[in-house]
Amino acid sequence: MKRSSTIFLQIVLVLIGIGALALLLWEPQIEGRNAHATQFEIYFKDPFLAYVYIASIPFFVAIYQALKLLQYVGQNAVFSPAAVKTLRTIKYCALIIIAFLVGAEGYINVVQRSVEDDIAGGVMIGLVMIFISAVVATAAAVFERTLQSAVDLKSENDLTV
Repeated sequence: MKRSSTIFLQIVLVLIGIGALALLLWEPQIEGRNAHATQFEIYFKDPFLAYVYIASIPFFVAIYQALKLLQYVGQNAVFSPAAVKTLRTIKYCALIIIAFLVGAEGYINVVQRSVEDDIAGGVMIGLVMIFISAVVATAAAVFERTLQSAVDLKSENDLTV
């Protein structure tokens, strides 16, 4: 892979991370029920918002691991145990995100349904995010298995030479 391609992908990942962080900090302030709330009420009296912030940690870990993987690709060290470990970490992060999203969907369906809010939009967004995380976890698992086979084959060939 060309050096410019890996740099471009790293820039895209950094921009995705910055955009996600900006959305996490900005969105609660423009939410309808927080229109006239103070900063303290917005950030410290909403347990669901704290849950979202905790659930975002695996996302940022996965972004960091993807940056490390692109660094390995740029250094032509993609067939290494470190790259396999990076893919495994991305897979686990995606699975943790799925678990957090299922918990959030449960909260929305149990708690918010009794408040008589229209929960269809929130449920659909959650389902789409679960699907995206499942695709990422599956792709990372397939790439991890394939890369592990290549690393094993490479180490076997290094022993015979």
